[in-house]
Amino acid sequence: MTDTPKSDGGVARRQKQPFGLPRWVMGVVPIVLLVLLVGGFVMTTPLAGLQTGEPLPDVGISQTSLPNDHTIRLQVTNNAPEPITISQVRIDEANWGFSMSGGDNTLAPRESATIDIPYNWMEGYDYDVGLIAADGTTFPVTIEAAQLTTGLTGQVVGTLAFVGFLIGVVPIALGMLWFPFMQSMSEKWLNAVLAFSAGVLGFLVFDAGFDVFESAGDVPSVFSGPMIAVLGIAGSWLVLQAIMDWRNDGEESRLSIAYSAGLAIGLHNLAEGLAIGTAFATGRSALGVFLIIGFMIHNVSEGPVVVAPLADGERPALRHFVALGLLAGAPAILGGWIGSLSQSPLLSTLFLAIGIGALLQVVVDIVDMVRRSGSIRSAPNMLGFAIGLVFMYGTSLIAG
Repeated sequence: MTDTPKSDGGVARRQKQPFGLPRWVMGVVPIVLLVLLVGGFVMTTPLAGLQTGEPLPDVGISQTSLPNDHTIRLQVTNNAPEPITISQVRIDEANWGFSMSGGDNTLAPRESATIDIPYNWMEGYDYDVGLIAADGTTFPVTIEAAQLTTGLTGQVVGTLAFVGFLIGVVPIALGMLWFPFMQSMSEKWLNAVLAFSAGVLGFLVFDAGFDVFESAGDVPSVFSGPMIAVLGIAGSWLVLQAIMDWRNDGEESRLSIAYSAGLAIGLHNLAEGLAIGTAFATGRSALGVFLIIGFMIHNVSEGPVVVAPLADGERPALRHFVALGLLAGAPAILGGWIGSLSQSPLLSTLFLAIGIGALLQVVVDIVDMVRRSGSIRSAPNMLGFAIGLVFMYGTSLIAG
């Protein structure tokens, strides 16, 4: 006896496949046809008759560095759909010789290259550099307060590891020391602490959100920096939420939320490490020291955020606290190393975006936790959220 197809979902409806083909073939056919359509469009260029002129040249200068006292180095990318030849380099209205990686001075579409300019620059001075294409188009960049670009030496690795430890692990560990005090709170005030945590994370979302789109503006246009930001934010949020649901079968435990918060804050601190590593790599040591002091004060408030989900219940084993502190703080060390090695707007944008998505995911989890425990709109909860925002704003003024 065979099942009769039903429309109410009791038994899956069986449909006869066209031409007797297997079902998987019919799933692949639209993809194959789309590939053929796009390939035919590209090969035949049906819109060529609409083009009224040559495409404009567009060369993006993504990074400048000074590896020694007689060289200026530029990282460039051809954002245009046609090859571009760099014919001249100008520094402060004077033409200078140069060499480009790859053997010639022509950049293919989407190609990146390094340009070295032999020039005896002086520390602390500004230099206006311009790349001149064969058609006369100029692509300018200004090097402000020239400083020697340091490499990733053993001493730099050790120093940045110590700095990352100071701005990441230490302040978060100090903030986690409030855990016993939080365990003594009533459920009403513990929810207010969770709301404070949501306010802290919410501020980080907005703060990093402004930074990520500013950084996206420096990404070569061929890579579409704003779209990298959007995809990074949405992608990390959805992936982390899927992992949380998969690990907990849709019911998130307090320990898993704490680890999720630690990961989100860790990704944010990785971006802070990038800022410090880049500052030292470009010779802005004073800015680097200022950032270290500011981040140390700023990040103390992140410790309670990590352990707040654990306060209403049995205290986890000590190893969980150690793991949470390292997960939230240690990425600042990795960020410092990456920032000193490659001052890349693309990497900065991507890491910031991933961090924002992770922070958003944790904010949603905390709000849902407070909602299950009681009213979200209670006075202590709203006050806690507002204090979190204001507190982080105040410390951000110190962090710069």
